[in-house]
Amino acid sequence: MKKQFNVNQSLSKKIIEAIRISLNFPKKKVYLHEPKFIGNELSYLKECIDTTFVSSIGEFVNRFEKNLKNYTGSKFVVAVVNGTAALHIAMKLVGVCRGDEVLLPALNFIASANAVSYCNAIPHFVDSEEKTLGIDSKKLEKYLDKITEQKNGLCINRKTLRIIRACVPTHIFGHPIDLNGLIKVTNKFNIELIEDAAESLGSFYNKTHTGTFGKIGILSFNGNKILTTGGGGAILTNDKIIADRAKHLTTTAKKNHEWELFYEEVGYNYRMPNINAALGCAQLEKIPELLKIKRKLFKSYKKSLNQLSLNNDVKILQEPKGCSSNYWLQTLLLTKSSMDQRNDILYKTNQAGFNTRPAYSLNHKLSHFKNYPKMDLTVAESLEGKIINLPSNETI
Repeated sequence: MKKQFNVNQSLSKKIIEAIRISLNFPKKKVYLHEPKFIGNELSYLKECIDTTFVSSIGEFVNRFEKNLKNYTGSKFVVAVVNGTAALHIAMKLVGVCRGDEVLLPALNFIASANAVSYCNAIPHFVDSEEKTLGIDSKKLEKYLDKITEQKNGLCINRKTLRIIRACVPTHIFGHPIDLNGLIKVTNKFNIELIEDAAESLGSFYNKTHTGTFGKIGILSFNGNKILTTGGGGAILTNDKIIADRAKHLTTTAKKNHEWELFYEEVGYNYRMPNINAALGCAQLEKIPELLKIKRKLFKSYKKSLNQLSLNNDVKILQEPKGCSSNYWLQTLLLTKSSMDQRNDILYKTNQAGFNTRPAYSLNHKLSHFKNYPKMDLTVAESLEGKIINLPSNETI
């Protein structure tokens, strides 16, 4: 018998009911996201252990990099310990240094702003658009027209007199942003583009994989991502010089020699261990299936939420036109009329055993970043009160 919604229920109860239906009435607590191991993970891990090459040297690292190249279309891939390390090295490789400013979305995971700080540089927070949750390229262009000038091929912030060296957009929750618009802006103002695709492995913009549009892109393979290596990340680039330099820096800048231990500069112990790469190789083999399940879950949520007859209260975020999203985290957007119920929805869904969460705390509101430059952030501040991430485990 078809499940019917009680129109007299509260919004929280209706959303709980929709989640239950979408997840096929789970019998236990459902987390926001859990890794799914459905392939050769155990076999590859055993092979890795049997060879004793479990650390930063081993064939699985090379295989994982090669497989990522084939999947993403990036000419070069360097596997590292996590996405934050990838961001740190990417910023160094485009020349971000002490006192430079780096444009970041205020609505973002904290890793990007932290990586800017590792370079002794300055996060400069910019606004988002509601359609993609990513940087609003049109609004950013108007803002930069107003506050910057070009000098010797560099973009100078007239208010701070600092160089705006780079822009690091993020594909929030796996949905591709307006890349064409942002590329136009960064080219116009001579700003380097580092594409943060930490959340968007398997997402495509105009049939091209995210993370491959800027000079450098990065991926993350944390335990909560659509593909996991336990901990891990990757640097993507089409520039061989940048790729070679990335590999050198992330391998403690060690001179290539059969037995001598000589380090040519300050480097970083950021290379991905072989045992993590073994897990990644198995996971990547199953990425088409994992993406198919994510898309099926989105459709199930959309169908269930439509039955709520609450079009004035909620909507589920969909992939932008011309894009294919990995639907990493299913995302509910409350309308203005229902925003005051956000905390009640979060509390009651979690009490019911469904792990929901709000958006990231806006970076510019954090005490250690509150005094850094920012543009008008009206949309980001509105989105902070609208976003609820729904349980995104593949349980159906």
